[in-house]
Amino acid sequence: MLQIRRDKLKKLQEAGNDPFKIEKYDVSAYSADIKENINSMQGQQVSIAGRIMSKRGHGKTTFMDVQDGKGRIQSYVKVDGLGEAEYDVFKTYDIGDIVGVEGEVFITQKGEISVKASKVTLLSKSLQILPEKFHGLKDPDLRYRQRYVDLIVNPEVKEKFLTRSKAVKAVREFLDERGFLEVDTPILNTIAGGASARPFITHHNTLDIDMYLRIANELYLKRLIVGGFDKVYEMGRMFRNEGMSIKHNPEYTAIELYQAYADYEEMMNITENIVAYMAQKSVGSTKITYQGKEIDLTPPWNRMSMKEAVKKYTGIDFDDIKTDEEAYEIADKKGLDLRAGLTKGHILSEIFEEFCEEHLVQPTFITHHPVEISPLAKRNPDDPTITNRFEAFVNTWEIANAFSELNDPIDQRGRFMDQLKQRELGDDEAQMLDEDFINAIEVGLPPTGGLGIGIDRVMMLLTDSSSIRDVILFPTMKPIISEDK
Repeated sequence: MLQIRRDKLKKLQEAGNDPFKIEKYDVSAYSADIKENINSMQGQQVSIAGRIMSKRGHGKTTFMDVQDGKGRIQSYVKVDGLGEAEYDVFKTYDIGDIVGVEGEVFITQKGEISVKASKVTLLSKSLQILPEKFHGLKDPDLRYRQRYVDLIVNPEVKEKFLTRSKAVKAVREFLDERGFLEVDTPILNTIAGGASARPFITHHNTLDIDMYLRIANELYLKRLIVGGFDKVYEMGRMFRNEGMSIKHNPEYTAIELYQAYADYEEMMNITENIVAYMAQKSVGSTKITYQGKEIDLTPPWNRMSMKEAVKKYTGIDFDDIKTDEEAYEIADKKGLDLRAGLTKGHILSEIFEEFCEEHLVQPTFITHHPVEISPLAKRNPDDPTITNRFEAFVNTWEIANAFSELNDPIDQRGRFMDQLKQRELGDDEAQMLDEDFINAIEVGLPPTGGLGIGIDRVMMLLTDSSSIRDVILFPTMKPIISEDK
């Protein structure tokens, strides 16, 4: 069948009808526009273009479905309309071919809105075979690898990415209306900073140095706050050389924003409102259903400190635990096997992740993280062992992280040094020392609130997608080395 298609192409080329020499086709209407405005468009001459998705022949008459950028529409092709010679050529066209159709909009006796063709032009010959109608392209692995085919044969997939586009546009609308400036910061870094994560390493040939793909853009955005931009944001790709799962892709889209003279409480207000705005603009409601669960994104969201969450869901009161050794004993009783060198704060976080996150289905802010796991966050004035930080959880997932930014350069250097100790103890996700960033906040960083939101996880919720790969057009896939592997 593949050879037959190539033979057809060769015949067309030999006859001087090479479709690949066509550079342009004037499209005057799209399928959805014709259908939505049928009363005014009936009887009009139009030119449409798209892919042949089906053909049904009846002697000297053929019905075909043409799929364009906005949907599908039927075309009625008759020998009387095209002429004998052109109709014979048209009959050789295959499902998957891309054609232009000129003709009159009309409604068939069965009530089908159609275009009666007076001319059909082959614009591109498909040399592959689309999955057949009833079984389609169902294998998830193949769908992600051949997203171009997935988009053609599974219309609901295209809808997800149209929803994504609306939601991303809504983020920019929300922030632009509030006076935030969109900026660009480096993706190639000499230091992987701004988050606790393992970076990808690459090499710059001219400079002959290893560089890192950014794991976050936080430290650059805070430099801009130092420089006098009071409200900045950047939305783009981040890269983390970590595990892959239904919630994790090595490259993903995040937005980080920073506002001078604001705190983590203001970041909570922005978080719940921006996510609700994304939902309203992209799916029309702040109440969604995810995998059968009703989730209400309407502000205000629940708020709970990390200690309160651990006490509520495990019965452990960390205010009663005075030493690291006591915390290790508690963790051991709960069945956690933790590495040496952790503090009470680290262990509080480990217990929260293991036993509390699973309960956070409705939107919830978890606040006041231990200082040990928050190297860039400002300490709480009333309790210097915790920070004014929060993570936002929906459907048990973390979708956002924010805090009152640490602007004390002496404290910041000490936090970085603690991170270096953690790296020496084997934590390859601990942060690196960034001397230039410390210099920047020594120049003077005003009180600042900062926020990061994982766009892909929010999109999973808004499109009811079970895997992050369903909301990334081209997710990272293990390459197919050979047919037997």
